[in-house]
Amino acid sequence: MIKVGIVGGTGYTGVELLRLLAAHPQAELTAITSRKEDGMPVADMFPSLRGFVKLAFSAPEKARLTDCDVVFFATPHGVAMAQAPELLEAGVKVIDLAADFRLKDTAVFEKWYGMPHSCPEILEEAVYGLAEVNREEIRKARVVGLAGCYPTSMQLGFAPLLSQGKPLVNEMALIADCKSGVSGAGRKAEVGTLLAEASDNFKAYGVKGHRHLPETRQGLEAISGRPAALTFVPHLVPMIRGIHSTLYATILPEARDTDFQALYEAHYRDEPFIDVMPAGSHPETRSVRASNMLRIAVHRPDNGDQLVILVVEDNLVKGAAGQGVQCMNIMFGLEETMGLMQVPVLP
Repeated sequence: MIKVGIVGGTGYTGVELLRLLAAHPQAELTAITSRKEDGMPVADMFPSLRGFVKLAFSAPEKARLTDCDVVFFATPHGVAMAQAPELLEAGVKVIDLAADFRLKDTAVFEKWYGMPHSCPEILEEAVYGLAEVNREEIRKARVVGLAGCYPTSMQLGFAPLLSQGKPLVNEMALIADCKSGVSGAGRKAEVGTLLAEASDNFKAYGVKGHRHLPETRQGLEAISGRPAALTFVPHLVPMIRGIHSTLYATILPEARDTDFQALYEAHYRDEPFIDVMPAGSHPETRSVRASNMLRIAVHRPDNGDQLVILVVEDNLVKGAAGQGVQCMNIMFGLEETMGLMQVPVLP
């Protein structure tokens, strides 16, 4: 059994980790930390876990995290890099759901997250946690910086186009029009996510610049080995969970004869959590709710030069906790799908 600890388990990604790991046949939940909720049974905060999780929250100094095999950080940015050195010294693997180990350039991290990076030497060895792209590197990793929710949808949506030996689309003019439910903002109290503010409303945000932009651009360039430019506009929609990303790419003249539906199907043929839907499909966010599935549909309107790729995922599962468990499975040599084959919830 893998002894698992969770730092910061009181948010939405924390409770998703608990839900998935409680049913994982090879995971043993051994510690979950929260200074504020020290001593409170987890099931008192999250009644859905009654009968499944018997742990109580404990203050970080009381939790024996160094006795774990792996520790997940479902915390604000800056926490994982402060605690990772001690855990790694004790032989514990680290999976961070925040951004501490995503961006390889510390100057870029400091610009977008407004804090210095305290352990660049660990950042140097960290592996970016996107299994469909970095599976072999994750297998050998001690530290995984999990991909963000929006970046997961964008990178996996564009990957088949960018991973070819030569460009098929104009990689300097990629566009991502993305929408997320309010749980993407976390569980903290905030005016913008109040029911009276977010319900019956639809808005763009972060148009001037969003911190997921440099992460996504870094990932796209790693996939292609070439420079990439991306226009990314996120939106908040009045639903609890889910991401819908509409991606646009202009086909190059020399690639006009490409069968893009076949290209996507071949690229993801062996991926258990990627569903390339039949041509002409329109995936819905509810088709992936509470699951680790990501669904993609490829469109070429009027057989022209514009590709439109539709991508849906659950931002808390494939975009966060589920992806973390998927990486854990790979790191410990388990079947990648273990504990992650939940059927999406409908309605």
